[in-house]
Amino acid sequence: MKKTIKCGLMFLAVLLAPAVASAQDGIDTGDNAWILTSSALVLMMTGPGLALFYGGLVRKKNILGTMMQSFAMMALMTLLWALYGYSLSFGSGNAFIGGFEYALMEGVGTEPNGSIPHLTFMVFQLMFAIITPALITGAFAERMKFSAMLLFMAIWATIVYFPMVHMVWGGGFLSADGVIPSLDFAGGTVVHISSGVSALVVALYLGKRIGYPSETMRPHNLTLAFIGACMLWVGWFGFNAGSALAADGLAAAAFVNTHFAASAAVVGWLVVEWLRDGKPSILGGITGAVAGLVAITPASGFVGPMDSILIGLAAGVVCYYFVAVLKGKLGYDDSLDAFGVHGIGGSVGAILTGVFAREAVGGTAGLLEGNAPQLGNNTLAALLTWVLAGVATFVILKVVDAVIGVRVTESDEYTGLDVTQHGEEAYQL
Repeated sequence: MKKTIKCGLMFLAVLLAPAVASAQDGIDTGDNAWILTSSALVLMMTGPGLALFYGGLVRKKNILGTMMQSFAMMALMTLLWALYGYSLSFGSGNAFIGGFEYALMEGVGTEPNGSIPHLTFMVFQLMFAIITPALITGAFAERMKFSAMLLFMAIWATIVYFPMVHMVWGGGFLSADGVIPSLDFAGGTVVHISSGVSALVVALYLGKRIGYPSETMRPHNLTLAFIGACMLWVGWFGFNAGSALAADGLAAAAFVNTHFAASAAVVGWLVVEWLRDGKPSILGGITGAVAGLVAITPASGFVGPMDSILIGLAAGVVCYYFVAVLKGKLGYDDSLDAFGVHGIGGSVGAILTGVFAREAVGGTAGLLEGNAPQLGNNTLAALLTWVLAGVATFVILKVVDAVIGVRVTESDEYTGLDVTQHGEEAYQL
């Protein structure tokens, strides 16, 4: 009899265990599934998305070297994130930088972080840390030493990216409850302005590619760039909608806004290009799409669908001007327009978030709903990001240049990075 009762109790415990565990841990399996999926989508944005996009835009002698830069960030940033990056970003600290409570992944397990496991939140944020420095590589494509790139990125992530994450998303002074309460849903300041402005500084510091702009340096394979851009578009749904950190209505709003803005930016870019140059180009279309995706990133969880169309149109037109007109007038060599798309597009998006933010969407009103200070806060946050990224990047470059040198030799640049930096060739024809 006792054995029967014992078996019955054990059977009952097994039946009740999932429900009890769910009540205890507070994890929503639907939310967890969505954020893990979003993490994979964001990783896809770097490799293969950005690698193909950037790789197709350079000359054929530099495609492997360019793709390797994105691929290397997947490994390097992961290790830095695990060692101390996540802790400096989201650990308790001061208004500018986190502490070391999560260093070496201490205290990061399956315990709840909101409705998802702490590990899920950590790995989702890791994917942002991977793609952000990878974006910078577009500015110095075809002329930076691989060793210098690795050292520069490691220091840049530590001094620029991790503090930016903490200041905006980790409770620092640019967070929604900070001294300057700015709105940045998925990375306008943290990701795009920081990387875009840094890209400009690197391009200016390194100087122009040999032969630029007198020699034609057309993309060697627009097909690859087109495929990469489409992967970026798809992956961006994880980037923005995943930033809701739940499978809910806010994620749906961010998803729709992301798609609408990208579509509008394509139209905006191509219309201006068609009127000015006589033909709408594939290169223009895919670049416009990325500009729209960049601009909607900070606004995606705060604005309505029609607002996102206006933001996308603005990004397409403004970024076209910087890439096709102003860059030529100023004479700087931003190889793949990292600054013109991410620095300018991110700034447009950050400022317009302060204009179009809807209280019904993200809980905070913008200028159009009577909250004029929000526009000022977002503009100031963008400006501060410009200053931090610009000054820090210049200092880091000086240090790296003094230690190992940053630019390849003239001979290596003529030969190409594929052979000189990696000993390989992409095309055996």
